[in-house]
Amino acid sequence: MAESQLPVVVRADGATPAERYLQGLCERSFLSLWSYPSLFRDQRAGAKGDGKELCDLLVVFGDDILIFSDKSCAFPATGDTRLDWSRWFRKAIMKSAEQAWGAERWLREHRNRIFIDRACVQPFPLDLPPADRMRVHHIVVAHNVVNRCRAQFSGGSGSLIFNSDLTGGDHYADPKTCSPFEVGWLDDARRFVHVLDDVALEVVLRTQDTITDFVGYLRAKEDLLQSLKERGVRFFCAGEEELLAHYVTTMRDGGHAFDFPDGYNAISIPEGDWAEFQKSPERSAQLEADRVSYCWDMLIEKFNANILGGTSYYTTNPRIAEREKILRFFAREPRTRRRLLADALLEIIGQTGPRQRGTRIMFPSNPGDPNYCFLALPKLPGQTYDEYREVRRNLLMILCHVTKLTCPDALDMVGLATETDISREVRSEDALYVDLRGWNEEMAEQARDWQRHHNLLTNLTKFEGKVSEYPERPPEVVVPGPNPRNKPCPCGSGKKYKKCHGR
Repeated sequence: MAESQLPVVVRADGATPAERYLQGLCERSFLSLWSYPSLFRDQRAGAKGDGKELCDLLVVFGDDILIFSDKSCAFPATGDTRLDWSRWFRKAIMKSAEQAWGAERWLREHRNRIFIDRACVQPFPLDLPPADRMRVHHIVVAHNVVNRCRAQFSGGSGSLIFNSDLTGGDHYADPKTCSPFEVGWLDDARRFVHVLDDVALEVVLRTQDTITDFVGYLRAKEDLLQSLKERGVRFFCAGEEELLAHYVTTMRDGGHAFDFPDGYNAISIPEGDWAEFQKSPERSAQLEADRVSYCWDMLIEKFNANILGGTSYYTTNPRIAEREKILRFFAREPRTRRRLLADALLEIIGQTGPRQRGTRIMFPSNPGDPNYCFLALPKLPGQTYDEYREVRRNLLMILCHVTKLTCPDALDMVGLATETDISREVRSEDALYVDLRGWNEEMAEQARDWQRHHNLLTNLTKFEGKVSEYPERPPEVVVPGPNPRNKPCPCGSGKKYKKCHGR
């Protein structure tokens, strides 16, 4: 399909510096195709829309919807801390929460009347899930409170305290009795609202920096607080970062969780766990191991830029909402699995010779994950680039079907093809998705014919490995004496020191 026929999405930028900062964090974590600042609702009274702001930023990813409401209100300085808190809370937090709750109502009731421009000309490009499948999370971002909080408690991170005893008007109604810098349930009768100050926003979005990791944390937090509330257990936490530290350092059933003992009528998380986690060798090893995973993010964003800009090389469907579904498989991968996928992709590109074809099949890590087919294919002498792309795209489709013969339980097959030679500065990628739920014997026979004709996956070598979120670092090896770089590494690997522990 010609590029000129593809729609172009011109997203707005945040209206304030704080909103633009939030936009940058969300695009880094959730990526550009799923993050939309400054959306508008069309409250038509006549032929034209009013362009009323829906929310400050909306993230739509499958059935999950994140509604961000961002307020940068100056913290008063009357000399009465309780009065200052009461006034600031009303404007910075409660007003934002009302916006978030109102945005959810509109999304559920008027799903086709959301626009990315104030004139209400450009409709929201992604499909919203049906109302009964929506999983909505409300996030209020409240600025300009951290320094006052630090001053109040003579130090600390400045993050707001969570106190489950507080509900609704307890936060602000009576300036004589309210508890400054403590937040609980904003409204018992409505959905829970996550309140993130400047410290918490930075910590959570940079630590849980994929949509799957972030939403997993929000769900676990919401479930925890609801469960404690129903059981009558009071809950206090010194700050959002302390709650996050408990979550990321607790593993249960192969994933992160909150794990508090039963039998108590109150639970408190003091300050200090986050600082300890940040300084731990496990966190350092995690950050080092995660570096390669951001190649996966860059790959997704390259596709996203072409989709939003209307410059995709080839597509079977012009609708952005349809093309987004393929990229959603890539983007739903959590940070740790992105390491594995990026490593495998870079390895096949780097190890495939300039006149060779390389393939790699990636099996699911968890039930419901897709199978991936990676193809590295060189451009042959005499081929035009258009001819090469067509051959590569067709071979990738064939590879996805042949892979089903090797992976009979596969339901979702995602293919990714690119050039060989990792040193290329300019390269292209093709992505496709094959739904294998209708697989039958006729399709299997066709796949076997393709396998024989193209000699695909006939001599497989299977590798199994385990990726640890917090990998153990090898013990540091120090080589005595001058100029050890070209000496054998004393760890016994057989490599030179400069290629092993001396890197």
